[in-house]
Amino acid sequence: MRSTKDAIVVITSPEDVTANLVIASLNERGACVARVDPADVGSGLTFDARLGGERASWSGRLRTTSRDIALEEVRAVYYRRPSPWRFEALEAQAREFAITEARHGLHGLIANLPNCRYVNHPANISRSDYKPAQLQLAAQLGFAIPETLIANDLEAAKEFAKEHDPIVYKSFRGIPHKIDGKVATIWTQRVDSADLDESIAVTAHMFQAEVPKHSDARVTVVGSHVFASQITSPEGMLDWRSGDWDTLAHTPIRVPSSVVARLHAYLDSFGLAFGCFDFALEETEGGVEPYRWVFIECNPNGQWGWLPDAEAIADAFAHTLLEGYTV
Repeated sequence: MRSTKDAIVVITSPEDVTANLVIASLNERGACVARVDPADVGSGLTFDARLGGERASWSGRLRTTSRDIALEEVRAVYYRRPSPWRFEALEAQAREFAITEARHGLHGLIANLPNCRYVNHPANISRSDYKPAQLQLAAQLGFAIPETLIANDLEAAKEFAKEHDPIVYKSFRGIPHKIDGKVATIWTQRVDSADLDESIAVTAHMFQAEVPKHSDARVTVVGSHVFASQITSPEGMLDWRSGDWDTLAHTPIRVPSSVVARLHAYLDSFGLAFGCFDFALEETEGGVEPYRWVFIECNPNGQWGWLPDAEAIADAFAHTLLEGYTV
């Protein structure tokens, strides 16, 4: 078993191809990289950690089938997308107990390694994953945002639709499962005020005034590095994710300096080193900038491997994990 020193630990599932790009870039730099999936706890992952006496920070080891990692020597963690906890051999009550203990024990250790740089820290990912928090911070930082209503009140929804027609509906994060177990997806969709009814009371809904956009932009920020692609589709789709991705056109686009400053301020406010931002680009008439950049959302743990500049983004991750960053 190979011992690692000053390791970069990548917390993710075995099939994560996005993480593979970062690992390849780290390997090219000669870094000691350990890929760890907490769901392997058991024969595939063992650990021990001590605190107390002369130890003011956790000290111990994390062992996979190919790595033996000293916790206190982990230099940085790239927290991606670990697998769901398993424990399939246990009956329901024991499985629930084991999952809770692993989450608070093993995951608690991983999230509190001494002298470690996180991209991103799991607690900050969770905190910044709520759209109400995202939109409020964006507005406070001076981003343009769509007029937004979050409610389960029918009359409030009707009044909002009357004021801002046309409006769109967006799910917060819910991904419904079909009866056959397959995952369904709810894309951003226009709402006819006539279709609003009492079913709104069942749960929370988010409605926004539709942005009369020319196109979209995906901006990926990693440390001090900013990568931006303008996204257009032949059909001018309301939600570009809902169509054939092969028909999408990705064009490099310059991000205005005022927007860049707000991007970094946004990430700093949530304690993030990385984020995938989505903007709607609204054409301006005679302005200094050709587009008005309207903030839609920021995914603190988003996908970027499909972008044309994925290799450069992976290099930025490697640089940020190894060297840190300053803006």
